[in-house]
Amino acid sequence: MKRRVLYITGVFSSIIAALTTIFGVFLTNQLMYLKVKDPEFIMKREILAKRFDEKWYDHVKKVEMWIDSPNGYRLRAIYLKPLPTRQTIIICHGVTENKINSVKYARLFERLGFNSVIYDHRRHGDSGGKTTSFGYYEKYDLKAIVETIRNEIGNDSLLGIHGESMGAATTILYAGTFEDLADFHIVDCPFSDFTEQILHLMRKDTPLRNATMLRIGNLFMKIRDGYSLKLVSPKEVVANITKPVLFIHSLEDDFILPYMTKELFGAKRGDKMLKLFKNGAHAKSFNDNPKKYEEVVKEYLKRFNLME
Repeated sequence: MKRRVLYITGVFSSIIAALTTIFGVFLTNQLMYLKVKDPEFIMKREILAKRFDEKWYDHVKKVEMWIDSPNGYRLRAIYLKPLPTRQTIIICHGVTENKINSVKYARLFERLGFNSVIYDHRRHGDSGGKTTSFGYYEKYDLKAIVETIRNEIGNDSLLGIHGESMGAATTILYAGTFEDLADFHIVDCPFSDFTEQILHLMRKDTPLRNATMLRIGNLFMKIRDGYSLKLVSPKEVVANITKPVLFIHSLEDDFILPYMTKELFGAKRGDKMLKLFKNGAHAKSFNDNPKKYEEVVKEYLKRFNLME
Protein backbone atom coordinates (compact mmCIF):
# COMPACT_ATOMS: atom_id res chain seq x y z
CA MET A 1 0.00 0.00 0.00
CA LYS A 2 2.81 2.38 0.95
CA ARG A 3 4.61 1.63 -2.33
CA ARG A 4 1.45 2.39 -4.26
CA VAL A 5 1.00 5.74 -2.48
CA LEU A 6 4.61 6.65 -3.20
CA TYR A 7 4.12 5.75 -6.86
CA ILE A 8 0.96 7.85 -7.16
CA THR A 9 2.64 10.74 -5.35
CA GLY A 10 5.61 10.52 -7.70
CA VAL A 11 3.38 10.52 -10.78
CA PHE A 12 1.38 13.45 -9.44
CA SER A 13 4.56 15.42 -8.67
CA SER A 14 5.89 14.73 -12.16
CA ILE A 15 2.68 16.00 -13.72
CA ILE A 16 2.78 19.17 -11.60
CA ALA A 17 6.44 19.74 -12.52
CA ALA A 18 5.68 19.22 -16.22
CA LEU A 19 2.71 21.61 -16.13
CA THR A 20 4.75 24.19 -14.22
CA THR A 21 7.52 23.98 -16.81
CA ILE A 22 5.08 24.26 -19.71
CA PHE A 23 3.42 27.32 -18.16
CA GLY A 24 6.77 28.94 -17.24
CA VAL A 25 8.15 28.51 -20.76
CA PHE A 26 4.88 29.67 -22.33
CA LEU A 27 4.63 32.85 -20.25
CA THR A 28 8.27 33.82 -20.71
CA ASN A 29 8.01 33.16 -24.44
CA GLN A 30 5.07 35.56 -24.60
CA LEU A 31 7.22 38.25 -22.99
CA MET A 32 10.68 37.60 -24.40
CA TYR A 33 9.51 37.04 -27.97
CA LEU A 34 6.47 39.32 -28.08
CA LYS A 35 5.55 39.75 -31.72
CA VAL A 36 6.64 43.13 -33.08
CA LYS A 37 4.69 45.00 -35.72
CA ASP A 38 5.71 44.69 -39.34
CA PRO A 39 7.80 47.74 -40.39
CA GLU A 40 5.75 48.17 -43.57
CA PHE A 41 2.55 48.22 -41.52
CA ILE A 42 3.95 50.92 -39.22
CA MET A 43 5.09 53.01 -42.16
CA LYS A 44 1.74 52.77 -43.97
CA ARG A 45 -0.17 53.52 -40.77
CA GLU A 46 1.87 56.64 -40.01
CA ILE A 47 1.65 57.91 -43.62
CA LEU A 48 -2.11 57.32 -43.77
CA ALA A 49 -2.56 59.18 -40.47
CA LYS A 50 -0.39 62.03 -41.82
CA ARG A 51 2.06 61.65 -38.97
CA PHE A 52 4.89 60.70 -41.32
CA ASP A 53 5.84 63.12 -44.10
CA GLU A 54 7.83 61.12 -46.66
CA LYS A 55 9.06 64.21 -48.48
CA TRP A 56 10.31 65.84 -45.29
CA TYR A 57 11.98 62.62 -44.12
CA ASP A 58 13.71 62.02 -47.45
CA HIS A 59 15.16 65.53 -47.61
CA VAL A 60 15.88 66.40 -43.98
CA LYS A 61 19.52 66.43 -42.97
CA LYS A 62 20.24 63.26 -41.04
CA VAL A 63 23.08 61.09 -39.84
CA GLU A 64 22.69 57.31 -39.90
CA MET A 65 24.22 55.78 -36.78
CA TRP A 66 25.10 52.38 -35.39
CA ILE A 67 25.73 52.47 -31.65
CA ASP A 68 27.25 49.57 -29.73
CA SER A 69 25.12 48.25 -26.88
CA PRO A 70 26.90 47.09 -23.72
CA ASN A 71 24.68 44.01 -24.07
CA GLY A 72 26.63 42.86 -27.12
CA TYR A 73 24.71 43.98 -30.21
CA ARG A 74 24.30 47.15 -32.27
CA LEU A 75 21.55 49.73 -32.05
CA ARG A 76 20.20 51.46 -35.13
CA ALA A 77 19.73 55.22 -34.69
CA ILE A 78 19.09 58.20 -36.94
CA TYR A 79 20.08 61.71 -35.90
CA LEU A 80 17.58 64.06 -37.54
CA LYS A 81 18.99 67.59 -37.94
CA PRO A 82 16.44 69.92 -39.53
CA LEU A 83 17.66 72.87 -37.42
CA PRO A 84 21.03 74.65 -36.99
CA THR A 85 21.14 73.82 -33.28
CA ARG A 86 22.80 71.33 -30.98
CA GLN A 87 19.90 71.00 -28.54
CA THR A 88 18.52 67.53 -29.03
CA ILE A 89 15.79 65.16 -27.89
CA ILE A 90 16.22 61.36 -27.87
CA ILE A 91 12.93 59.57 -28.59
CA CYS A 92 12.22 56.07 -27.25
CA HIS A 93 9.36 54.19 -28.92
CA GLY A 94 7.00 51.69 -27.30
CA VAL A 95 7.04 47.92 -27.43
CA THR A 96 6.29 46.31 -30.84
CA GLU A 97 6.87 49.67 -32.61
CA ASN A 98 10.04 51.03 -34.25
CA LYS A 99 11.81 54.34 -34.88
CA ILE A 100 9.33 55.38 -37.60
CA ASN A 101 6.67 55.71 -34.89
CA SER A 102 8.95 58.31 -33.25
CA VAL A 103 9.02 60.65 -36.25
CA LYS A 104 5.75 62.33 -35.20
CA TYR A 105 7.47 63.41 -32.00
CA ALA A 106 10.56 64.50 -33.92
CA ARG A 107 8.38 66.92 -35.89
CA LEU A 108 6.82 68.22 -32.66
CA PHE A 109 10.23 68.92 -31.14
CA GLU A 110 11.45 70.48 -34.38
CA ARG A 111 8.72 73.08 -33.93
CA LEU A 112 10.00 73.67 -30.40
CA GLY A 113 13.60 74.14 -31.53
CA PHE A 114 15.11 70.67 -31.09
CA ASN A 115 16.83 68.22 -33.38
CA SER A 116 16.10 64.60 -32.53
CA VAL A 117 17.51 61.11 -32.36
CA ILE A 118 15.18 58.23 -33.17
CA TYR A 119 16.31 54.65 -32.64
CA ASP A 120 15.13 51.05 -32.52
CA HIS A 121 15.02 49.23 -29.20
CA ARG A 122 16.69 45.83 -29.00
CA ARG A 123 14.89 43.18 -31.07
CA HIS A 124 12.90 45.93 -32.80
CA GLY A 125 13.42 47.47 -36.22
CA ASP A 126 17.02 47.20 -37.38
CA SER A 127 18.64 46.82 -33.95
CA GLY A 128 20.13 43.59 -32.65
CA GLY A 129 19.21 41.69 -29.52
CA LYS A 130 17.37 38.41 -29.10
CA THR A 131 14.74 39.24 -26.49
CA THR A 132 12.54 42.08 -25.27
CA SER A 133 12.98 42.86 -21.56
CA PHE A 134 10.57 45.81 -21.17
CA GLY A 135 13.21 48.16 -19.86
CA TYR A 136 15.68 45.97 -17.99
CA TYR A 137 18.28 45.60 -20.76
CA GLU A 138 16.83 48.51 -22.73
CA LYS A 139 17.96 50.97 -20.04
CA TYR A 140 21.59 50.01 -20.74
CA ASP A 141 20.97 50.62 -24.44
CA LEU A 142 19.50 54.04 -23.72
CA LYS A 143 22.53 54.83 -21.59
CA ALA A 144 24.76 54.09 -24.60
CA ILE A 145 22.59 56.30 -26.83
CA VAL A 146 22.66 59.17 -24.33
CA GLU A 147 26.43 58.98 -23.86
CA THR A 148 26.99 58.98 -27.63
CA ILE A 149 24.77 61.99 -28.24
CA ARG A 150 26.11 63.90 -25.23
CA ASN A 151 29.63 63.47 -26.62
CA GLU A 152 28.34 64.68 -29.98
CA ILE A 153 26.65 67.88 -28.76
CA GLY A 154 28.85 68.74 -25.78
CA ASN A 155 27.98 69.43 -22.16
CA ASP A 156 26.67 72.95 -22.77
CA SER A 157 23.75 71.93 -25.04
CA LEU A 158 20.30 70.87 -23.91
CA LEU A 159 19.59 67.14 -24.15
CA GLY A 160 16.22 65.61 -23.37
CA ILE A 161 14.58 62.19 -23.55
CA HIS A 162 11.00 61.47 -24.60
CA GLY A 163 9.67 57.97 -24.00
CA GLU A 164 6.35 56.33 -24.83
CA SER A 165 4.97 53.27 -23.01
CA MET A 166 7.89 50.81 -22.66
CA GLY A 167 10.13 53.64 -23.87
CA ALA A 168 8.80 55.80 -21.01
CA ALA A 169 9.50 53.07 -18.45
CA THR A 170 12.96 52.64 -19.96
CA THR A 171 13.57 56.38 -19.66
CA ILE A 172 12.72 56.34 -15.94
CA LEU A 173 14.82 53.22 -15.33
CA TYR A 174 17.77 54.87 -17.09
CA ALA A 175 17.48 58.24 -15.34
CA GLY A 176 16.88 56.69 -11.92
CA THR A 177 19.65 54.08 -12.14
CA PHE A 178 22.66 55.68 -13.84
CA GLU A 179 24.39 59.03 -13.87
CA ASP A 180 21.84 61.02 -15.81
CA LEU A 181 23.49 62.92 -18.67
CA ALA A 182 20.19 64.29 -19.98
CA ASP A 183 18.73 67.62 -18.84
CA PHE A 184 15.05 66.66 -18.81
CA HIS A 185 12.60 63.84 -19.44
CA ILE A 186 9.09 63.43 -20.84
CA VAL A 187 7.42 60.11 -20.08
CA ASP A 188 4.16 59.23 -21.80
CA CYS A 189 2.04 56.35 -20.35
CA PRO A 190 4.76 54.45 -18.46
CA PHE A 191 4.01 51.48 -16.24
CA SER A 192 5.16 51.91 -12.64
CA ASP A 193 5.89 48.24 -11.98
CA PHE A 194 6.15 45.48 -14.58
CA THR A 195 4.92 42.73 -12.28
CA GLU A 196 1.77 44.72 -11.54
CA GLN A 197 1.37 45.43 -15.24
CA ILE A 198 1.56 41.75 -16.23
CA LEU A 199 -0.87 40.81 -13.47
CA HIS A 200 -3.29 43.49 -14.71
CA LEU A 201 -3.13 42.13 -18.27
CA MET A 202 -3.52 38.54 -17.07
CA ARG A 203 -6.65 39.46 -15.12
CA LYS A 204 -7.97 41.57 -17.98
CA ASP A 205 -7.36 39.20 -20.88
CA THR A 206 -7.06 35.67 -19.42
CA PRO A 207 -8.83 33.49 -16.84
CA LEU A 208 -5.66 33.56 -14.72
CA ARG A 209 -6.12 35.64 -11.58
CA ASN A 210 -3.53 34.27 -9.17
CA ALA A 211 -0.16 35.93 -8.61
CA THR A 212 1.31 32.45 -8.00
CA MET A 213 1.35 31.93 -11.75
CA LEU A 214 3.41 35.10 -12.09
CA ARG A 215 5.93 33.85 -9.53
CA ILE A 216 6.42 30.78 -11.70
CA GLY A 217 6.99 33.01 -14.72
CA ASN A 218 9.44 35.10 -12.72
CA LEU A 219 11.51 32.03 -11.85
CA PHE A 220 11.71 30.99 -15.49
CA MET A 221 12.58 34.54 -16.56
CA LYS A 222 15.58 34.50 -14.21
CA ILE A 223 16.73 31.23 -15.72
CA ARG A 224 16.05 32.05 -19.36
CA ASP A 225 16.84 35.77 -19.70
CA GLY A 226 18.93 36.56 -16.62
CA TYR A 227 16.77 39.03 -14.71
CA SER A 228 13.90 39.17 -12.26
CA LEU A 229 10.64 40.88 -13.19
CA LYS A 230 10.74 42.81 -9.93
CA LEU A 231 13.84 44.62 -11.21
CA VAL A 232 11.70 46.22 -13.94
CA SER A 233 10.06 48.67 -11.56
CA PRO A 234 10.25 52.38 -12.41
CA LYS A 235 8.53 53.31 -9.15
CA GLU A 236 11.53 51.96 -7.23
CA VAL A 237 13.96 54.38 -8.90
CA VAL A 238 11.92 57.43 -9.95
CA ALA A 239 12.74 59.23 -6.67
CA ASN A 240 16.41 59.15 -7.70
CA ILE A 241 15.78 61.39 -10.73
CA THR A 242 16.94 64.94 -10.10
CA LYS A 243 16.12 66.42 -13.51
CA PRO A 244 12.64 67.78 -14.42
CA VAL A 245 10.11 65.19 -15.59
CA LEU A 246 6.84 65.71 -17.46
CA PHE A 247 4.43 62.81 -16.86
CA ILE A 248 1.68 62.26 -19.47
CA HIS A 249 -1.16 59.75 -19.59
CA SER A 250 -4.66 59.49 -21.06
CA LEU A 251 -7.54 58.60 -18.77
CA GLU A 252 -9.05 56.23 -21.35
CA ASP A 253 -5.96 54.01 -21.32
CA ASP A 254 -6.99 50.52 -20.17
CA PHE A 255 -3.72 48.82 -21.17
CA ILE A 256 -1.42 50.68 -18.78
CA LEU A 257 -3.75 52.22 -16.22
CA PRO A 258 -3.44 55.94 -15.45
CA TYR A 259 -2.92 55.30 -11.73
CA MET A 260 0.58 54.12 -12.58
CA THR A 261 1.60 57.53 -13.92
CA LYS A 262 -0.05 59.20 -10.92
CA GLU A 263 1.98 56.90 -8.66
CA LEU A 264 5.22 57.80 -10.43
CA PHE A 265 4.43 61.51 -10.33
CA GLY A 266 3.80 61.30 -6.59
CA ALA A 267 7.11 59.54 -5.98
CA LYS A 268 9.20 61.93 -8.09
CA ARG A 269 10.98 64.57 -6.03
CA GLY A 270 11.76 68.08 -7.21
CA ASP A 271 10.75 69.60 -10.55
CA LYS A 272 7.87 67.78 -12.19
CA MET A 273 4.65 68.31 -14.10
CA LEU A 274 1.64 66.08 -14.77
CA LYS A 275 -0.85 66.09 -17.64
CA LEU A 276 -3.76 63.65 -17.86
CA PHE A 277 -5.62 63.81 -21.16
CA LYS A 278 -9.31 62.98 -21.13
CA ASN A 279 -9.22 61.38 -24.58
CA GLY A 280 -6.91 58.74 -25.97
CA ALA A 281 -6.35 55.00 -25.72
CA HIS A 282 -2.94 53.60 -24.82
CA ALA A 283 -0.08 55.65 -26.30
CA LYS A 284 -2.62 57.78 -28.17
CA SER A 285 -2.44 61.02 -26.15
CA PHE A 286 -0.55 62.75 -28.95
CA ASN A 287 -2.52 61.12 -31.77
CA ASP A 288 -5.86 62.23 -30.32
CA ASN A 289 -4.76 65.58 -28.83
CA PRO A 290 -1.87 66.81 -31.03
CA LYS A 291 -2.26 70.56 -30.49
CA LYS A 292 -2.87 70.35 -26.77
CA TYR A 293 -0.03 67.84 -26.41
CA GLU A 294 2.38 70.28 -28.03
CA GLU A 295 1.10 73.12 -25.85
CA VAL A 296 1.70 71.04 -22.72
CA VAL A 297 5.24 70.14 -23.78
CA LYS A 298 5.96 73.79 -24.57
CA GLU A 299 4.57 74.90 -21.21
CA TYR A 300 6.78 72.33 -19.45
CA LEU A 301 9.91 73.41 -21.32
CA LYS A 302 9.25 77.07 -20.55
CA ARG A 303 8.42 76.43 -16.90
CA PHE A 304 11.76 74.78 -16.24
CA ASN A 305 13.84 76.96 -18.60
CA LEU A 306 14.50 74.15 -21.07
CA MET A 307 14.21 76.15 -24.27
CA GLU A 308 16.90 78.32 -25.82
